Amino acid sequence: MPFLLAHLSDLHLGPLPRPRARDLAGKRLTGWFNWERSRAHVHNMDVLASLIADIHAQKPDHIAVTGDLANIGLSQEFELARNVMQTIGAPDFASFTPGNHDAYVRSSLDHLARAFAPWAAGDDGAAAYPYLRVRGDVALIGLSSGVPTAPFMASGKLGPRQRDALGRMLDETKARGLARIVMLHHPPHKTGASIGRGLMDAAAFETLIARHGAELVIHGHNHRLSVMHLRGPDRRPVPVVGVASASAAGGSRTHRAGYNLFRIVREGAGIAISAQARGLMDDRATIGDLGPIAL
Repeated sequence: MPFLLAHLSDLHLGPLPRPRARDLAGKRLTGWFNWERSRAHVHNMDVLASLIADIHAQKPDHIAVTGDLANIGLSQEFELARNVMQTIGAPDFASFTPGNHDAYVRSSLDHLARAFAPWAAGDDGAAAYPYLRVRGDVALIGLSSGVPTAPFMASGKLGPRQRDALGRMLDETKARGLARIVMLHHPPHKTGASIGRGLMDAAAFETLIARHGAELVIHGHNHRLSVMHLRGPDRRPVPVVGVASASAAGGSRTHRAGYNLFRIVREGAGIAISAQARGLMDDRATIGDLGPIAL
């Protein structure tokens, strides 16, 4: 039976709770101004609600959410974010990986961990990244690239512990004949984002995939649909697919609110994956089919 995986990211939930003056020290002050000046007019919660309803109408087997539900990491934002995750799906039906806006400042980290723990635990029950969830013939591996950064920075990092554990998971799940899907927020390749916005250890991730392989890597962060490839073992390409923001009401077709659907099928001893984009249509009112994604 085909396995249908829906992927959305960068929800940027609004409206932003009214912060106290003491909450706006340092990086949060610039983030709050950025929200009030621009992001509040881009991210539309009615569009997001329609998109989530459309995801459910496709009847996916699982939903991947790759971060940035929050904006400046206030404790009140995580209460809303947890409620939205419950709307998206129960913890056994949906998986979460954090983004830079979720891990906005160091004081956000405890709230982040508590809010999303049920959606970021492996089948072994451990609350640590990377986590492994096996659904049918599919291995879902969640990474955390969200780390607190300085003002005007939006970079991410995995670190050696996560990378080492990821390598072991990729080998173990390959030996079990599973389709290995790696989920994270930042684009995990050296040209994935501009300076100050990328994954700091992208080169190490590329080396890891070249050694261990994967069937698919999915990410958010750039707020647009994108496809590139990393070299896997025996030089076989591994598709790396980015998704648009789930709540963006404006922009081009690749930037407007959207999500990706992956159809994963076992074919003999191998795995076949096809993909389709769905999102906000040109009328800026309905969610529909944006066409196939060439992997």
